[in-house]
Amino acid sequence: MHAHGREAAGGLVYERHRPEETQLYRLVERHYRAFVEHLAEQGKALPAYVEKEFEAYLKCGRLEHGFLRARCESCHCERLVAFSCKRRGFCPSCGARRMAETAALLADEVLPALPLRQWVISFPFALRFLFASCPEALARALEVIYRLLATHLAHKAGFARKEAATGAVTLVQRFGSALNLNIHLHLLCLDGVYTQRPDGGLRFRRVKAPDREELECLVRRIAERVGGALERMGLLARDADAAWLDLPPAEDADAMTQLIGSSVTYRIALGPQAGRKALMLRTITPLAGEDLTNERVAKAYGFSLHAGVGCEAHQRALRERLCRYIARPAVAEQRLTASVQGKVVYLLKTPYRDGTTHMVFEPLDFIARLAALVPRPRVNLTHYHGVLAPNHRWRAEVTPAGRGRGSRGTAQPERSAIERHAAMTWAQRLKRVFDIDVKSCVRCGGAVRVIASIEEPALIERILAHVRERGAKVEPARGPLSTGPPVMV
Repeated sequence: MHAHGREAAGGLVYERHRPEETQLYRLVERHYRAFVEHLAEQGKALPAYVEKEFEAYLKCGRLEHGFLRARCESCHCERLVAFSCKRRGFCPSCGARRMAETAALLADEVLPALPLRQWVISFPFALRFLFASCPEALARALEVIYRLLATHLAHKAGFARKEAATGAVTLVQRFGSALNLNIHLHLLCLDGVYTQRPDGGLRFRRVKAPDREELECLVRRIAERVGGALERMGLLARDADAAWLDLPPAEDADAMTQLIGSSVTYRIALGPQAGRKALMLRTITPLAGEDLTNERVAKAYGFSLHAGVGCEAHQRALRERLCRYIARPAVAEQRLTASVQGKVVYLLKTPYRDGTTHMVFEPLDFIARLAALVPRPRVNLTHYHGVLAPNHRWRAEVTPAGRGRGSRGTAQPERSAIERHAAMTWAQRLKRVFDIDVKSCVRCGGAVRVIASIEEPALIERILAHVRERGAKVEPARGPLSTGPPVMV
């Protein structure tokens, strides 16, 4: 839900963040229907889950589609809080809320106060397409990758794989900085391993940061093992000279195959220019040639492995910032503009080495990019591994929350899902991360509670008409804290 605003006359607050005034909302509102009609002319249609994503976004934060009434228990000042779409695709507002919730959960309840390292794994274009079309393949690849990393850390600490255990949290990011479909992995991994002492207690052994040689060996193993796993799944075929995907043919009416393929390869999806490279604006001098001498990054066979970002045990704020960074939304509204010619211009987060700073889209092709970013329903984008997995016998002993199969002397009993959610509500997380307090009265600072959920169209219109007559005042929404990458260590 969205909650911003100030006191209005008569003690009623019109809670709006005005999504319809954002560039993204205007583009979707103006061009989504035309995009659907264009696909229909080709005999194609969007899957139901993608259509629902767009329809829900157009209602997100709009009071005319329903809201909560919240009242201060002290001064009886009321506020209206619009419903949100709660989708995972491209809604910046709901994405920011999810980022806040994920970061708070990981920092407070999951990640121990130990050195952490971020491992970023990217894949060749063909596998990006495969993972978008077949989430089961991505889950299998992730299993292989984590097992290799865990084995590497155990051996580096001087133990056999079965004698030591590490832990990690993986967030699957589906987007690149150019709004392209780029499925890659961010693993927040303990920078060491746990071993069990003779008395039954646990000891953490830190390992040194990986060097270039280690990374090059790891990325080659990842490429080989992932390829072997996909081949056993019947999704990849290989011979002595090449490898190729072995997928069943797509349905003729399925538009997603075309949209995913175009987005993965930076190509135009629709119109007379379909199949050509998307337009890139080069506004700066090309950067110098790539020098990886001092960077913790390695590449092989289209795979890339980066391990140059981490944080120390005492860096609590940096740890949470890193969590926010890997859980950030796909679309950054502040980087989105429209040209006088009616084209959509998107600023890259980091310029390309050839001097490219912006991507330029036709409106319908921009909508196609958004559609390609929508994940399938019930696809898990957050994974827990090793000692951080819910069913690991050491989880209760190593995580701050102290919950899991294991037990510690002072551990709290296992809580229900409702109790875990209540430990930090969405309102508390908004206050903590965004400095927005929706549970405190804007007039007197008293406690605010929800008194009604308004969903009947006729009643919605009556209440909103009354609010407009009373002259409600509205304040623009405040943006989130920085989600930029942490410093290198």
